[in-house]
Amino acid sequence: MSDRVPESWRDALEPVLATPEARQLGGWLRAEEEAGKAVYPPRGMRLRALDLTPLQDVKVVILGQDPYHGPGQAHGLSFSVPEGVKVPPSLANIYKELESDVGLAAPAHGNLEAWARQGVLLLNTSLTVEAHKAASHSGRGWEAITDAAVAAVAGRDVPSVFILWGSHAQKKASKIAALQSGAHLVLRSPHPSPLSAYRGFFGSKPFSQANAFLEAKGRGAVDWALDPAGSG
Repeated sequence: MSDRVPESWRDALEPVLATPEARQLGGWLRAEEEAGKAVYPPRGMRLRALDLTPLQDVKVVILGQDPYHGPGQAHGLSFSVPEGVKVPPSLANIYKELESDVGLAAPAHGNLEAWARQGVLLLNTSLTVEAHKAASHSGRGWEAITDAAVAAVAGRDVPSVFILWGSHAQKKASKIAALQSGAHLVLRSPHPSPLSAYRGFFGSKPFSQANAFLEAKGRGAVDWALDPAGSG
């Protein structure tokens, strides 16, 4: 795992990255790429969520499962795609809930960087995936690293919101509970995928709930609006 760890996250992540398991993950990823397999997102973008959202700035953590596995989609932020890439079905459903919840119309793009720059940590449980093979890197060692990132946020005294979408993300709930004393808000719902969104994701109102909590705790609301042109 060759990507540089952003400075604000080093104390939390470097002990985990020094373990044999993390070194094994790095070696395995190199071997996969050397064997000609396409791995998304590309090197240099795998810790981008941590780059854009320093630990001290985190207000909300939105946890997904793993990166998008189509060409050009994954750019290091859960559920987000670069400008010019078609909005994936899960993100389209997130936009539907955003409009229903807080009245914001969906933009034409899928770039969520504007959220990340406001303190919304857009993190997946696994940070890489093989092309066209969902969950193909699950269980390979990323979970310990993302557990450490979640624990770093949950271990602070600063009230934060954890939005856990889907069963993979909800496995982190016990990590959060073990490190907090009621300081945080944990919101759980089914994944926004078309396969599960109608089982309770729609109508879950995560955006308004998050902002109500943040405002009540004096942390300030997130502006969930996204620039229509996609400039972030």
